[in-house]
Amino acid sequence: MPWVLDVAVCAFAAAANVYRIGTGALESGDRSADAWAFALGATMALCLLGRRRRPALVMAAVSFLWWIYHLCDYPGGAPAVAVWIALYSAAVAPRRWAGLAQAVLLIASDASARTRNDGVGLFDAVLDGSTVVFVAMLLLGDAVRSRRARRAEYEGRLAALAARREHEAAQRVAEERIRIARELHDVAAHTIAVIGVQSSVAAELLDDDPARAREALGVVRRATSEALGELRTTVRVLRDEGAGEGTAPAPGLDALARLVRAYGDAGPRIGLRTEGDARELPRPVELTAYRIVQEALANALRHGDPRTVEVIVRYRDGGLDLEVRDDGGGGAPAEQGGLGLRGMAERAAGVGGWVEAGRSGPPGSGFRVRAWLPGERTA
Repeated sequence: MPWVLDVAVCAFAAAANVYRIGTGALESGDRSADAWAFALGATMALCLLGRRRRPALVMAAVSFLWWIYHLCDYPGGAPAVAVWIALYSAAVAPRRWAGLAQAVLLIASDASARTRNDGVGLFDAVLDGSTVVFVAMLLLGDAVRSRRARRAEYEGRLAALAARREHEAAQRVAEERIRIARELHDVAAHTIAVIGVQSSVAAELLDDDPARAREALGVVRRATSEALGELRTTVRVLRDEGAGEGTAPAPGLDALARLVRAYGDAGPRIGLRTEGDARELPRPVELTAYRIVQEALANALRHGDPRTVEVIVRYRDGGLDLEVRDDGGGGAPAEQGGLGLRGMAERAAGVGGWVEAGRSGPPGSGFRVRAWLPGERTA
């Protein structure tokens, strides 16, 4: 613990000061060490207990006692150990300018007093030896402080990097959850819409036209099988079991005809029309287009009760223009599947496009979904 170290440093400095005072050589004019000399040395060491919290104040107190000791003409620089530690503490402190000012004042005044009282030159070896030790303690404290600052900066960068990685990982998890939620919603919405339409047809024709009723139930069976297949693929990706192996490719624009046929001949008439020169687009764009049409059809059949639904795919120079419109009762966008519309918008935004949805005209005139997906020609 820090206070244990402080007590140990204080005890060491006190012992060293007392020893040096007791064994210091007397020079001409020096006064023999007495109880006051030892008390001054011990008090200087005692001040070091506050060197972490108040380094500038400790530096000032030690300097003051240092000068009292010398004004009393006690032997030489005997209690210098406490001064060395005070100088180091002033230089290593985070807020150190006041302490450094005290330290510079002490070193300058000590050098000046020695040259005046001892009759030595500014660069005399005796003077240089004392001053160099003082300056060395300042430099040592500054070096330790710099190393601590670099280590703190390094640890701060590591912490920031770890936090950023954690944030990015959490963001990727959230994005993946949203993507999976969209996939599950789109598959479920399409399958439920197909089952709803074909089961109604089967119920109506079961007695009058059993053959067509069986055909409608066959469509339900195929839609259910396809949905289960896509759900299994999603689960395999989530469990990371053989990712990419034995997995059907993501549906694209070439699968739109099969998507339309999945609703069968009964129920509303669904037309698919292509305009412009058909071409291959990037797979993310084609998958996005497929899912938007899939969701728009499911919403139209579930909420609009239309007689006809038209899907228009327009190939433009800069990308793909999609339109799904029906002649049903329409409804506000919230009534047309709030999650579905939001999912379509998120998908389109993911490839740099947009989606707009609303009534084709006055209430009862149908509903329209339009999307623009940018895409360059692929080689």
